[in-house]
Amino acid sequence: MMKIKAIAIDDEPLALEVIKFYCTQCSAIELIQTFDNATAGLEYINQNDADLLLVDIDMPDMDGITLVKNIQIKPMVIFTTAYKQYALEGFELEAVDYLLKPFSFERFDKAVQKVLFQIRAQAVSGKATYLFVYSEYRMAKIDFGNIIYIESLDDYIKIHLVDAKPILTLMTLKKISEILPKDQFFRIHRSYIVAIKSIISVSGRKIILTHQLTLPVSEKYASSLTSWTKKA
Repeated sequence: MMKIKAIAIDDEPLALEVIKFYCTQCSAIELIQTFDNATAGLEYINQNDADLLLVDIDMPDMDGITLVKNIQIKPMVIFTTAYKQYALEGFELEAVDYLLKPFSFERFDKAVQKVLFQIRAQAVSGKATYLFVYSEYRMAKIDFGNIIYIESLDDYIKIHLVDAKPILTLMTLKKISEILPKDQFFRIHRSYIVAIKSIISVSGRKIILTHQLTLPVSEKYASSLTSWTKKA
């Protein structure tokens, strides 16, 4: 079974003990190091490989948001905090999840499962024909061939499908573009990625997709799209 190498950083000893205990109950996690000092934790994580960082946000020497921004090669991140107001900023850093203290083992395990699915999706993205996303309290499997286009909605994306209702998931367009196969999808706008197979025609700064859908092409991506159509 895949093991997630994790590091936990929290200035509260009791909170660290809870995380340690939960990790012993979760076979997917290998907790390799813990820190009650954010500065020491940042130094360690910049010098050692890890798959996952479990980090508190409200810490005296350095808050968790600043810490994550200063990591050189970022692992996946789960923020833990007692304050709801940090949630949006945490997700803007593309955190996998946000655990509000005190959280149960079941909630912790759900966050770990989200990490597992993302690691697997990234590992096989070059040869897979599908991806998993977390939507409506479950992991949804989406075949690449079933996608028409993907729309950005602030902190969420909406994946429009051929034969099912759209799927909404907490992820950025940039993040999903790193997972999608480059030969099957094309970004046409800061808000849209389209499936190449769904393109019917390109007319100026508009693109026509199957189901008579029309989407705008932004100036930033217009030249790349023109070059692609000449090669296609």
